[in-house]
Amino acid sequence: MNEKQNIKNSTYDVLVIGGGPAGMMAAGRAAELGAKVLLLEKNSKLGKKLLITGGGRCNILNAEVDVKKLVSKYGKKGHALFSSFSRFGVEESMKFFENRGLPLKVEAEKRAFPKSDSAEDVWKVMIQFLKKNKVEIVHSAQVARLIPSDTDEKVSTKSIIGAQLANGQVIVAKKYIIATGCKSRPETGSTGDGFEWMKKIGHTVEESDTALVPIKIKEEWVKKLSGLSFNSAKLTVFQDGKKQESNIGKILLTHFGISGPLVINMSKNVADLYRYGEVTLELDIHPSMDFTMLDKKILETVSAALNKKIKNILIDVVPAQMTGTVLELAGIDPEKQANVVTKEERTRLVKFLKALPMTVSGFLGVEKAVVTSGGVSLKEINFKTMQSKLYSNLYLAGDILNFDRPTGGYSLQICWTTGFLAGESKDGWTHTKI
Repeated sequence: MNEKQNIKNSTYDVLVIGGGPAGMMAAGRAAELGAKVLLLEKNSKLGKKLLITGGGRCNILNAEVDVKKLVSKYGKKGHALFSSFSRFGVEESMKFFENRGLPLKVEAEKRAFPKSDSAEDVWKVMIQFLKKNKVEIVHSAQVARLIPSDTDEKVSTKSIIGAQLANGQVIVAKKYIIATGCKSRPETGSTGDGFEWMKKIGHTVEESDTALVPIKIKEEWVKKLSGLSFNSAKLTVFQDGKKQESNIGKILLTHFGISGPLVINMSKNVADLYRYGEVTLELDIHPSMDFTMLDKKILETVSAALNKKIKNILIDVVPAQMTGTVLELAGIDPEKQANVVTKEERTRLVKFLKALPMTVSGFLGVEKAVVTSGGVSLKEINFKTMQSKLYSNLYLAGDILNFDRPTGGYSLQICWTTGFLAGESKDGWTHTKI
């Protein structure tokens, strides 16, 4: 694996731009099949974002092997991935890593992680994949633009004839794979460069926006409980008094509002609603119990408390850190003896435990986004091969594509799948090894 900074050769079978998970997969697969491959990365190190994904544990994929169910997780745009996942999907991805010495484990909601809980171990597998197949790598390589062939109205599909670097050097390849990512976590190099190149050569690029981000909350009581989390809570979204969406999952209260997988996955829809007016939320910390069941549980707790204060007996229904806040919201004196709490007060308490009110005040910016929405239009890509429908030798892979991706390993699965298919697709060179 050559990591020199100066590119001696200027002609390759395959040029891959972007050294994230999709780019590494594409470069490694093309080289594995016999191509002479150059991988250009703008950072001083490959896979910078991969190393921090999943909090450093790397949620490598989601172990949903049913293609129909997997596709449904990507919303309306997901149907485009059906043929891609059918060719190289979850099972193939798992085998790819496990056959290379990285055992995986599957946790809640089918989230798969390396057994070592180390993103670096995933990164090492990909680096070894590149090294074994003799991919030439150049770090700190800034690409300025793609050079399209001259426009000819008689030819419906054009081609790319070169990629120009910031220093003026032009790299020529038979095939070009763009895997520059989206705009999330710009400190890792995801700054949307590829979007601009695609626009300039005529591809349609949907506007990029923060998609999966924590939500800011107006109410101060939420911020005062920063650090408190619920493994299974229900969050319901309202606008103009009408219920819009409701889901159950893990939620975290923070100094600015709410976060956690449940919030992150709902944030795009909440943000879309927020553009048109006020959005309110209700948090149910006991989704497994209906109003009557929870009321009965509290009544039993109160009845057995004798002369104890109400603030000291709710440990089974309210986290200790939250007791004072909930009692205050319900208008109950925390110093009041439990056995004299009225039915009306108990009813108010149950209502708040089932529907803690919150008002959305905004969203954290792109620097905190897990992924961003937007990207190259899916209508302009052949998802069996990842080939551009506008340029015969141009392929796209990974987060540069305009998919909506929930958290839980779904984004990386797109990278593994589209990267593999883009690398495998033959274009102007002959496969010499399997």
